[in-house]
Amino acid sequence: MTKRLLVYLILFLIPCVPSYAQYDEGEMIEANVFDDDLDVGGDIFSDFNEDLETAKVTEFERYYRYGRFFSFNLGLGVTMFDGNRGYAYENQLPSYSLSFTFFQNFRVAYGLGVAFSKHHMFLPDPTRGHTPAGGSNGPGFVDVSMLRTFFSSRYYLDTADLGTAITYSNPYVIGRIEYWYLTNKFIDQSATPDDSGGGLGFGLGFGLEFPIKLKESFLGVEFLFHTVNFHDKFTNAYQARNDGEFGYEDMSGNAWSTTINYIISW
Repeated sequence: MTKRLLVYLILFLIPCVPSYAQYDEGEMIEANVFDDDLDVGGDIFSDFNEDLETAKVTEFERYYRYGRFFSFNLGLGVTMFDGNRGYAYENQLPSYSLSFTFFQNFRVAYGLGVAFSKHHMFLPDPTRGHTPAGGSNGPGFVDVSMLRTFFSSRYYLDTADLGTAITYSNPYVIGRIEYWYLTNKFIDQSATPDDSGGGLGFGLGFGLEFPIKLKESFLGVEFLFHTVNFHDKFTNAYQARNDGEFGYEDMSGNAWSTTINYIISW
């Protein structure tokens, strides 16, 4: 009985042996690749991740070699106003600025700085807020000082596909959070105390930076629009006391500034 079973087993296995020879080497490789692709434990994003990491390293190396890390900016310019404040003020040149910029990469930079400008106005007629009732003289000459501190954020535009001149000008857009401190000093009225106060403001604009010595020094120009909540923005203190006399309904108005900077970079 045992011998008969052994014979049947041998006869059964003999046809199965050649079947393995039907798979050539190429088919076996394809079968293995197919099995690997279906392997649940594999990372189908491995190639993408490797390429992404390589690109990051390459960009960092390029920035380390060609980019700027810090810059010191010294500026001269003009600060002007529109609205009633613009009608009232005569702007004294120049305005001054001093700032420090930190570069995060080729495109993004942040800055801290201060700026100062001088203005003046002349009010010959009595006004509601600065001339005693019945007085015949106005406030006269008023000296105006404006000090502001700011935090800025810049984004340098990608000009790789544009002309060489535009690329070398390093154009950027800039936004600033500002705090303006305003002081009015009444020169012709010694008994009148100074009028001082602060206001929060925002600036938005654009700029250009032309290299003098590549990566080390630049000449920059910056144009900004400022909206500021001055403490005397809606004051009636400068309204004329009598009909037909000279004065201002309020001191509303926005600021505009143009600054030329000498920039030293590391």
